[in-house]
Amino acid sequence: MKTIIVYSSQTGFTKRYTEWLAEELGADAISLAEAKKQDERFFEDADAIVYGGWAMAGKIVDSEWFTQKIPVWKGKKLVLFCVGASPSENPDVEVALQNALTDEERKYAKAFYCQGGIAYEKMKLPAKLAMKAFASMVRKKKDATEQEKKMGEMISHSYDISDREYIMPIVQYVREEESA
Repeated sequence: MKTIIVYSSQTGFTKRYTEWLAEELGADAISLAEAKKQDERFFEDADAIVYGGWAMAGKIVDSEWFTQKIPVWKGKKLVLFCVGASPSENPDVEVALQNALTDEERKYAKAFYCQGGIAYEKMKLPAKLAMKAFASMVRKKKDATEQEKKMGEMISHSYDISDREYIMPIVQYVREEESA
């Protein structure tokens, strides 16, 4: 099964997950910038196409590139995955995944989440300032829930909660096609 993984990564977490997936699936991995230079023939022979992007404000960055191609790629195994700073059990993760694809798109593609972390030292200044301001706002919130307090403290500094185990549902989903 030929699989192509396209990714967009700001601080390296999505790139790391892409490399793990490529290794596990024997896939080709390219950056979104490279993918945008390709014509449709590049993707024709692929049985599965995976797009990975990072989470920002409840959305998957640059996922429109992938979702706009779903009608053309309907006969392929299609996967959208997101890497974010929230632990997987955060209820906002499920909401973001639900909003990542329309009902029509979910007929052809499936969305997944991989927890990553925050690397302030690798962020561009506007993103770093926005995250620091958000962390401060959450920490200072008067009626914050315990979960919000925990998240405010967590996002106030760099951390890494990524783990190779989070690719396994994606791997399993892509491989289902092989055994079907």
